[in-house]
Amino acid sequence: MNYREAMAYVEELGQYGSVMGLVSMRELCKRLGNPQEELKFVHIAGTNGKGSILAYVSTILQKAGYRVGRYLSPTVRDYRERFQVNGRMITQAGLCKYLELVREAAEAMAAEELPHPTAFEIETAVAFLYFLDQQCEIVVLETGLGGATDATNIIETTLVAAFASISRDHMGILGDTLEQIAAVKAGIIKNKCYVISVRQSPEVMKVLRQAALLHKAKFFTADVERARKIRYGITKQYFSYDHYKDLAITMLGQFQIDNAVAAVEIVTALGKLGYPVKEEQLRLGFLETKWTGRFDVIGRRPLFIADGAHNEDASRRLAESIRFYFTNRRILYIMGMLKDKEYEKVIQNTFELAEHIITVTPPVCERALHAYELAQTVSMYHNSVTVADSVQEAVEIAYLLAGQDKETIIIAFGSLSYLGELIHIVEHRDTIRRDSHGRSEQN
Repeated sequence: MNYREAMAYVEELGQYGSVMGLVSMRELCKRLGNPQEELKFVHIAGTNGKGSILAYVSTILQKAGYRVGRYLSPTVRDYRERFQVNGRMITQAGLCKYLELVREAAEAMAAEELPHPTAFEIETAVAFLYFLDQQCEIVVLETGLGGATDATNIIETTLVAAFASISRDHMGILGDTLEQIAAVKAGIIKNKCYVISVRQSPEVMKVLRQAALLHKAKFFTADVERARKIRYGITKQYFSYDHYKDLAITMLGQFQIDNAVAAVEIVTALGKLGYPVKEEQLRLGFLETKWTGRFDVIGRRPLFIADGAHNEDASRRLAESIRFYFTNRRILYIMGMLKDKEYEKVIQNTFELAEHIITVTPPVCERALHAYELAQTVSMYHNSVTVADSVQEAVEIAYLLAGQDKETIIIAFGSLSYLGELIHIVEHRDTIRRDSHGRSEQN
């Protein structure tokens, strides 16, 4: 299997859809020697913020000298970003090697008339094999969908089960109420592990505490209200928490303080479990943590921000950050959404802050909401909307509308599936601009 064949195989796996439950995953991993049993995990669930917490914790642990596996989805720039060791994604040859091993096991299952594993199940098995071969001391693992019946939940050697903000998303699958959704996500809690959660709504906190009690797990709240001396900014943000004073992070958004506080509590718990981290290592890890597509500054003239806000809670947080950082600034949006998301609620939460909204169609054909259909919904709330035929055209329209106004802010948000292409376009444009500027100065 070469890399082109590997990517074609991954594309083919889409036909098996998304199936909740662990029966196929258990069988698949059994045939592969149950690699997950030899690994130790920080397992993170939640609706919004789990990727940021994963980035903080894995970077801090890396700076502390541990060999750290990082498994996440979806990705923004490259499929291989799903599988990382100490911040480096798997090589093309490595991905081919492990995909081939897992494909053989999956096809053997199908030949025995067992259900064929889904794409996510196969990817998760690849991650376990890779991290074991790479001798990872800790794996920071992000759930795909939910918790209890998510493919990642086959693991039993969880050190810390962590919870980012839990809100309403995937309600047709996870439940109709916050309590039902929280109960599914609480399924990642294992016997006698540590449980860390950001402060949630009372009904969610009750569910998580009850699940921790049932599993005799130690429960701690990462309470942002205990953070002190918070200072927000566009390049760095600062906060003090527990005995740590003036911790600095470079990831933007008011909500990032919540995620950073959760990371402090997770690292503290790991220290009690035999994985100590020194204060200077924690500080360096926070400073060096980056997370593409999360209120991410990708261009400077004008300021261009990419954010993966694709559901109601994330869009509310995005709107709060826009109001906080960019009061009285001229705002232009680029929006691309999936049709199975609550895109009208995303529009309702954000529309009033924009002067103009440009819509695009994400590249994931079967789930993409067409730019024209999105624009029709936007036009119910906003009278200035343009349909772009491509991501490239959307970026060009945004820059054209921004003109030379340095106070204008362009914000692209929605599905991560189109943000990778958008970020590449903006960064390439900025590189050309800087190069031409440098040449003009030399001349």
